[in-house]
Amino acid sequence: MSMVELDKSAKRLLSGKTPFFASTFDPRFSFCLYIPAAHKFNGTRLPLLVAVHGTRRNVGGMINHLKTFSEKQGIAVLCPLFPAGIIEPTDLHNYKNIIYHDIRFDHILLAMLEQAAGIWSIETGRFFLHGFSGGGQFAHRFLYLYPYRLLGVSIGAPGSITLPVTDHLWPKGVSNIDELFGVAVDWEAIVRVPVQVIVGEKDTETEMLSGDGGSRVARAKKLFEELTRIGCVRCELEVVENVAHNGLQCLASVEGWVIKIGFTA
Repeated sequence: MSMVELDKSAKRLLSGKTPFFASTFDPRFSFCLYIPAAHKFNGTRLPLLVAVHGTRRNVGGMINHLKTFSEKQGIAVLCPLFPAGIIEPTDLHNYKNIIYHDIRFDHILLAMLEQAAGIWSIETGRFFLHGFSGGGQFAHRFLYLYPYRLLGVSIGAPGSITLPVTDHLWPKGVSNIDELFGVAVDWEAIVRVPVQVIVGEKDTETEMLSGDGGSRVARAKKLFEELTRIGCVRCELEVVENVAHNGLQCLASVEGWVIKIGFTA
């Protein structure tokens, strides 16, 4: 997509922490970015980290915590907002399984990236993806669908997990991905993606969780074991000491992992 022409005032307003932008693909959804000072609108495209919120949709907290990392590393950050109450007024979980009624949240995110690439000089062909809690559910499911788009994926404390197995239907397994999403699982591509599975040491409450699997710590470990089993040689498990279910307190570890992987993985 070609870049839009912007005057100096617009460039100032579109640098640093940006306003929220409605998705032109579906205006029910929106996104914001943090654009570091290293960015030049007609310059080299900066690497990108997409950070997906949890159920409480604390996008502002994620952006505020990531802005120093963005400035130091020269990496842009994009945070989508998938509001609660889409279609069903009390729904909180719509984006987590990627598909919800007739909404494809993978398509929505990809459209946001295309829209952003038309404004900012950022690399959207391949990017880092991080999500925590509900965002962690989205992130690892996105991996199964689009491994070729990811420089790496950081999966934070998912409350439910989709295992890389073909004897369960989505979202427990991947046996019917082709039917649901129109794509086949590319195992060779999946196992090449660097993966971080991260969870707080004290994230042991189960009251809000459904199904079998124990705590988020247990579920994170199970997902890590299964990804390792299928051959993800660059898969890491990090259990953050003295942290419960708090995504912001895990971000420093996510940042360190991204730096270690490098922006051209």
